[in-house]
Amino acid sequence: MTLDITTILIGLIVLGLVIMLVGLVASRRKPPQVGGRAEGESPYVASTERPYMKKPANLDGPQGNSVADEVAVATTDVAGEVLGVPPHHAPGPADDLSRIKGVGPKFVARLNELGITRYDQLAGLNANEAAHLDERMGPFRGRLARDRVIEQADYLARGDHEGFEEKFGKLGG
Repeated sequence: MTLDITTILIGLIVLGLVIMLVGLVASRRKPPQVGGRAEGESPYVASTERPYMKKPANLDGPQGNSVADEVAVATTDVAGEVLGVPPHHAPGPADDLSRIKGVGPKFVARLNELGITRYDQLAGLNANEAAHLDERMGPFRGRLARDRVIEQADYLARGDHEGFEEKFGKLGG
């Protein structure tokens, strides 16, 4: 039996549909509540977790929170990166990123081009994500670490203006 490209493509499409269906069914199940933790709260997160980093349980009602929706957003982000389209923007109004010390209008414009518009997006970056973002900063490469941009954003995302000013000086903007 010989396989032609049409047979292979049909098989891949069917496989994709089956995976999506399984994801949709799995997302409809209610996860069990474990030992006093709220639904969706990870057992591996320390109690000192920053509150602005928690994902709301029902951001927009029952829709928009399933595994299939998460896969769709992730696929859009990856496809956007490959095609050069800005990534998915998280909900919420943009923050004035120029309030961060060492961040001017051109730096803000570059962050916005890369999909960063809020303090909590910067503050929530892990080391790998920060390194990946830094690689894409063009003429501002290295400034995230040198100017402690992520640390500053952490204070601002928490609304800790006193802590910010104690550590970095008077708040700009």
